[in-house]
Amino acid sequence: MEILENESMAAHTSLKTGGCARYFIKIHSIAELAEAENFAKTQNFPIFLLGKGTNLLVSDKGFAGVIIQLGPEFSEIRNIGDGHFQVGAATPLARLARYTIQEGFAGIHKLAGIPGSLGGAIYMNAGAYGQEIGNAVVEVKSLNAAGEIVTRSGADCGFSYRHSIFQDLARNEDRGSSIDNDYNSDRREIILEATLQLTPGDTTAMTQEMEAAMEKRRSSQPLNFPNAGSTFKRLAAGAAETPTQVAPGYYIEQAGLKGFRIGGAEVSTIHANFIINTGNVTAKDIADLCQLMAQKVQEKFGISLQREIIFLGDFN
Repeated sequence: MEILENESMAAHTSLKTGGCARYFIKIHSIAELAEAENFAKTQNFPIFLLGKGTNLLVSDKGFAGVIIQLGPEFSEIRNIGDGHFQVGAATPLARLARYTIQEGFAGIHKLAGIPGSLGGAIYMNAGAYGQEIGNAVVEVKSLNAAGEIVTRSGADCGFSYRHSIFQDLARNEDRGSSIDNDYNSDRREIILEATLQLTPGDTTAMTQEMEAAMEKRRSSQPLNFPNAGSTFKRLAAGAAETPTQVAPGYYIEQAGLKGFRIGGAEVSTIHANFIINTGNVTAKDIADLCQLMAQKVQEKFGISLQREIIFLGDFN
């Protein structure tokens, strides 16, 4: 177990900003995970599990608790036959997608461009280009705050658009504003591994589809700047005048915010649903810009945007 004190989270998140974690612990086994849980309980510290940090904004004030990251021992992929794969939660989604293509199985091959871990993908029910990880999940094992291993079927994980039961468990129900801490450490569960079921597919065709999806991502997203992916979730329905337009970026752009800046945070000129770090950005810059985007879209269109980025720590 590797323990770092007052570790800057700018080095561990794709937005490249944020304060320090009181403790940052790298875990290499279930036994170490239990030890870290016990350490946090003894010190009365909250725990947050970090994947690849691609969908996370940590407050400039930091996180007064323990951030845990699973080590490479939790990134094993096992083909157990009949299209079933047992996969550790720390496995990069890109590596998993490419592996399943090589094995000749379809279902998640278009997700190769998503820069996160399997655990994070399950937590958010990550998806792209018509594929969602939740559609492939048949079982998830997690560790709850009491130190018990919980096994759920895919059907019991509550998957829907960018949603899973793991978000419900970790959600802070006492948020007073849109920029408060999202996270409730007392109910959260740490995803350990999942079993996926995929269908046979043509390797050449899947490779072509994967490459096409990745090229579309490169051409339509600001990948040359630090960012956290989509800022807001796709809408269930559009505004009255555009009822079929469900892309948040459309409404953000129509609100005149494309290219708008607060400090070092900017609404991308390539894709308005992305906030980019242009340099010397603070977490407050990003949180304030996020709040402004939601406010302007609400004022102009009467639409309430739901944030996709997780806010961790005190933003007040």
